[in-house]
Amino acid sequence: MKENLPSELQLIECPRDAMQGWKNFIPTKDKIRYINSLIKVGFHTIDFGSFVSPKTIPQMADTKMIVPELVFPEHCKTQLLSIVANRRGAEEAIQFNQIKYLGFPFSISPSFQMLNTNSTREQSLKTVEEVQSLCVQNEKELVVYLSMGFGNPYGDEYSTELLLNWTKEIIDRGVKIVSLADTVGLATPAQITTALSKLIPSYYDTTIGVHLHAQSINWENKLVAAINAGCKRIDGALKGIGGCPMAQEELVGNMDTILMLSYFKSKLYFGDINEDALNQSIQIANEIFQ
Repeated sequence: MKENLPSELQLIECPRDAMQGWKNFIPTKDKIRYINSLIKVGFHTIDFGSFVSPKTIPQMADTKMIVPELVFPEHCKTQLLSIVANRRGAEEAIQFNQIKYLGFPFSISPSFQMLNTNSTREQSLKTVEEVQSLCVQNEKELVVYLSMGFGNPYGDEYSTELLLNWTKEIIDRGVKIVSLADTVGLATPAQITTALSKLIPSYYDTTIGVHLHAQSINWENKLVAAINAGCKRIDGALKGIGGCPMAQEELVGNMDTILMLSYFKSKLYFGDINEDALNQSIQIANEIFQ
């Protein structure tokens, strides 16, 4: 299997996705402590927070207070990503030099787009254009997440062709990083293989990643499907915690970073992880997510 692993795998850790649906408010000091520990591990990017309405996602109301408290060790290559849902959020996020990436959720499902960002897909395309322009002007990079990328629970139309067409719409607007999001864990390995096998060769100058949600019984099959299709950007969260509270009441957990790292280690791959920092992060996660 080692020969199928991409040479520049980007592992994205998503404490934001782990925290956003947590019922009890996590104290700001604990979020800072947790994110600072994750920065030391060696991940490519930390998806750490979001600039969205505190009424919609109360757990993320303190994102702007967290940023100044984050510490990057010397020679640290890890970057920060924050989610935004509109131009206002993007304008707030770009004020922070520490943030490299802005993430915007664009849904294949019109129902979820309205639930998640209170806008239609057409309106959201305009937002993508506006946020992309802001990113270019302020030396940031936009990551567009294609939410409900493998189906939806609302009965909205879905097909692989629909996913491919919307991906093209996003890339045509200058976006260089697109992540296919399995928002409610519906993706099958075959779907993942089909989508990535079509997209990656078609857009060689665009990074096509995956943000997969999975359970303990199917995480490995999904991961292997993505890797074997040539995917080099994969999102996860320690202990598989998280999910989108805007999608449905029952959250489907993220891909468990611990399991993924164990898998990569078994393939003699991904050796730049600081094991001591990882163990400290796991300990903090055990304290926070009880």
